[in-house]
Amino acid sequence: MTSLLISLRPEQWTKNLVVFAGLLFGRELFDPTGRPLIVAVAAFGVFCALSGVVYLLNDVADRDRDRRHPVKSRRPIASGELSPGEAVTAAAVIGGTALAVAFWLQPAFGWVSAAYVAMQVAYSWRLKHLVILDVLTIAVGFVLRAVAGAVAIRVEIGHWLLLCTLLLALFLALSKRRHELVLLADGAVEHRRILGEYSPYLLDQMIGVVTASTLVAYILSTISPETIAKYGTDLLGLTIPFPLYGIFRYLYLVHLKAGGGSPTSMLINDRPLLVCVALWAAAVVAIVYRPFGV
Repeated sequence: MTSLLISLRPEQWTKNLVVFAGLLFGRELFDPTGRPLIVAVAAFGVFCALSGVVYLLNDVADRDRDRRHPVKSRRPIASGELSPGEAVTAAAVIGGTALAVAFWLQPAFGWVSAAYVAMQVAYSWRLKHLVILDVLTIAVGFVLRAVAGAVAIRVEIGHWLLLCTLLLALFLALSKRRHELVLLADGAVEHRRILGEYSPYLLDQMIGVVTASTLVAYILSTISPETIAKYGTDLLGLTIPFPLYGIFRYLYLVHLKAGGGSPTSMLINDRPLLVCVALWAAAVVAIVYRPFGV
């Protein structure tokens, strides 16, 4: 059971916090009934279970390559502590239960959850071997999380939210590829075949484009007439320094501190980055909800 829990990678579940974006920006966080918050928490739990299932299947598929990785070789499936048969059985049970809960919560949420699992399985077995499509698939996975969170509580899915989520996730995925390429050096292709299609220079060019696009998209989203009309305030522009600092801090960690291998670990372990995200969230809550008397 311990090996199974480790293989589900609970330390990575912070990625599923994107599910709460619809609750926050849909102005349902302080609903008097509390139902949207309860549903959002349940949706978060569903995606934690589903992402754990994807990790199990991915580790089964990659167990031979993982054994040659300096860190991943210690994973339960790669090390032999958890057999592939046990992992697949557990994935079927957990995944089936999570999808049943998803459809019970909201049929549309169930279909988005099923689409997420299908795409992630396709990624594990094929898409991760296709250059550029590999990182785009990872980014779309975050978009589906955001869509699922909005669908679960039946709020409008803002196009600015989806665009910013896509670009930020793409930034993180490209940074992770760069970290793997630099860390593994000559052994990179043996661990992940797609790394042979990339170079540090190419990834730096891509990261530069996505970094600029992410910041521009966020800035425009905060000052657009649509956003001002929706929230009844133009103060969201005051939150712009937070993503500026956060992205620059992340680039600093990637290039000078050999970080980027695990975005969740960097967020948890790097105090300035964690404080930046917390302050951004607090500022958004204060600005979005104050005009509505909360």
